[in-house]
Amino acid sequence: MNIAIITGASSGMGKEFAIQLAPMLKKTNELWLIARKKENLEDVVNSLKEMDIVPEIKVFPMDITEENKLNQFAQAMMILNPKISVLVNCAGVGTYGAFDKQSREETMEMVRLNVLALTQMTKICLPYMHKGSKIIQVASGSAFLPQPQFAVYAATKSYVYSFGRALAKELKPQGIVVTTVCPGPVETPFLEHAYGRYGELGKLKKMTMADTDKVVAQAIKDCKKKKEVSVYGLPMKLLYGLSRGVIR
Repeated sequence: MNIAIITGASSGMGKEFAIQLAPMLKKTNELWLIARKKENLEDVVNSLKEMDIVPEIKVFPMDITEENKLNQFAQAMMILNPKISVLVNCAGVGTYGAFDKQSREETMEMVRLNVLALTQMTKICLPYMHKGSKIIQVASGSAFLPQPQFAVYAATKSYVYSFGRALAKELKPQGIVVTTVCPGPVETPFLEHAYGRYGELGKLKKMTMADTDKVVAQAIKDCKKKKEVSVYGLPMKLLYGLSRGVIR
């Protein structure tokens, strides 16, 4: 059985990855959508049913930050022993505000989901991947440079960026492609959560706002081209180039 997996698939970029990838998965039997809210996942399934979808869609309502849920998922994988054609790690969370003003739970939520859960999902799925399989790790343009007021979030995405690029080098001899996606601000529910009670989106971020469908389309295109990093839009590409010069 060939499957594709998308985490954070109930909204935003995760939902868009499901919409754009589903028609492309010609040799994939099932598309697994993972997120916490079952109702939102079912809404995505209903949207996909209106399209020319090739694989069967299965939903897995689960919180991937919970160790027992991840253990159950790992056990299910051992029993089913599928072949994974695509893994998209899209689940993520961010909270804007000064570090000393954020609660411990807010900061740890970002670390648990953006770093620990992403790493564990990759670790669980990798044994079932093969030559031609693809991993898309969704980071952020905030990974390029430290961001005051977004300190923990930017740090977690720097981890994803570094982890993704290193993994791309390690898995290249096996024929497994790893692409790390680094978008700037994208019009998704993430922004409402991130900036909700701490303030409005800054003018620069508003000016560089990108459409979700275009960011995802670029990510899929870059992954097909076996690129290690996918950056959409001139502003983010300029920041990426600048940051590489600064780091060096």
